[in-house]
Amino acid sequence: MIENKRIYLCAINNIESGTCAEDCKFCTQSVRYKADIPRYKRKEISQIIDEAKIAVNYGATGYCLVTAGAGLTESRLEFVCNVAKAVKKEIPYINLIACNGLATIEQLKELQRSGVNTYNHNLESSKEYYSTICTTHNWEDRYKTCQNVNSVGLNLVCGGIFGMGESDKDRISMLNSIASLKPMTVPLNFFHPNEALPMVQNTLNKDIAFNLISKANEIINPKKLMVAGGREITFKENQYDIFKYGANAIVIGDYLTTAGNSASKDLENIKRLGYDIV
Repeated sequence: MIENKRIYLCAINNIESGTCAEDCKFCTQSVRYKADIPRYKRKEISQIIDEAKIAVNYGATGYCLVTAGAGLTESRLEFVCNVAKAVKKEIPYINLIACNGLATIEQLKELQRSGVNTYNHNLESSKEYYSTICTTHNWEDRYKTCQNVNSVGLNLVCGGIFGMGESDKDRISMLNSIASLKPMTVPLNFFHPNEALPMVQNTLNKDIAFNLISKANEIINPKKLMVAGGREITFKENQYDIFKYGANAIVIGDYLTTAGNSASKDLENIKRLGYDIV
């Protein structure tokens, strides 16, 4: 095991929620499955700025602007760019991350000009397994977006989800594909079941999940290996042991449509266990 003592914190803001028409079987944001989640078109920019300031006060160095949908429409791009400019004006030093689905080189350049430093686009699964969990767009388009991110010089965040019925071979295939993109940060998500979804059971146990963190660190070795969605339900009382297996970053606060620990609770526990916040 490789234990990290310096921990990075990131916060997510779901600035457009539950409006996606895609059929990803793991995602409550899809309108197809009618999950009981907050649904809204656009958050007020003033609210997003206030929430960013709260995240920074809790120690977050990364702040991610997430939208629902397959990718960046003209309207969505304009909205995210306006949000980015406003947040950067108030907090110029923050690592501003955009997570807005499929994106072209020109769209990514526009985000970059608006103050976005980093783009997050996850592969979600192996190339071989992807059609099992989504049919409305393909894995190759996701991979191409990540290549576009690298080509324009934005920092790349790229990870995936474990526990969706995939095989061990699929897991290794996904990690190798992520490694080929050389991302700065790799978020590992663990499927959070919801009764509204076609996929209702997480196929992982805690020991397998810990081993996957170690395997991701071994294969990819990114600057930041983040455990994101599903941390609380997968690891429960052992959730901070993720740092002993190679993780050195977490999401604080809530996720896209599920509640996380309170940020103050995470900070208290991290410091109590002798870790330092970057």
